[in-house]
Amino acid sequence: MKMIKPIVNISKVADNYDTFVLGFNGVLTDGAGIYPEAANALISLYKNGKKIILLSNTPLRIAALVSWLQIHKVPLELFSCIMTAGEILHYKLKAASGELAAIGTDYYHLGNSSDKGVFAGLNYHAVHALETAHFLYMSAVADQSDLLEKYLPALEHAAGLGLPFICAGNDTSCFLNGKIALAPGALAEQYAVMGGRIITLGKPDTRLFNYCLDGIDNPGAVLVIGDNVATDIKGAELLGLDSMLISKGVHVNFLGEGYIPDVAKTRELSNNYDASPNYVVSGLRW
Repeated sequence: MKMIKPIVNISKVADNYDTFVLGFNGVLTDGAGIYPEAANALISLYKNGKKIILLSNTPLRIAALVSWLQIHKVPLELFSCIMTAGEILHYKLKAASGELAAIGTDYYHLGNSSDKGVFAGLNYHAVHALETAHFLYMSAVADQSDLLEKYLPALEHAAGLGLPFICAGNDTSCFLNGKIALAPGALAEQYAVMGGRIITLGKPDTRLFNYCLDGIDNPGAVLVIGDNVATDIKGAELLGLDSMLISKGVHVNFLGEGYIPDVAKTRELSNNYDASPNYVVSGLRW
């Protein structure tokens, strides 16, 4: 396993890289507001001639994410590329090809159904009964305190009906209103255990990273920064890219709140996913 180096700020290693691929939740936000230190780090990277890619497993479409950045006064010119799992899912649903070719048009929305952006402008319709649905979709839990058990009856029923389960992103936990909450990926994992068919889009799929990197000129040396070993760090590992783990992200309950990250615990966590970061930092700061 590679050596994991704890650092306090990214300025210590920034000169070694030309392009930075950043996650959104846990890196720039805790699901409530922007981290001021992270916003300042973005500006410093940009001023030092670095290219910044924002690649997120969020179900939000790009326009919704851009709106969020504007509300929080993050200059859009800082980014060479912005891409989300929700945007990719939207276009896959629009093309209705491959594994989505015969998915049907009527979906049952598990959890919070306020964000229907992936279906905007498309011929898909929400239904209120599993019996009339062609597939399940989930973007977020209904409440940040929700546990997996709340959704088991619906999952068991859907599995019995043979409904596919679609979700943008593979994350099993995420930040919601400043707290760590259950994410759709956890339900998808449980659905697969029940024998259900799942369709997920997002990191660590290397195609997402390559799509973003191919879209910019001369990416050079690349550093992936994220708070999730299973998605951000694993994706970087699969591509042979260097990576940096944010310890005070979704793994904070295991890695701790320390300003100086715990390397031993980071290594233990990495062993569980067969993916190891080159660096670990408590938060994104310059």
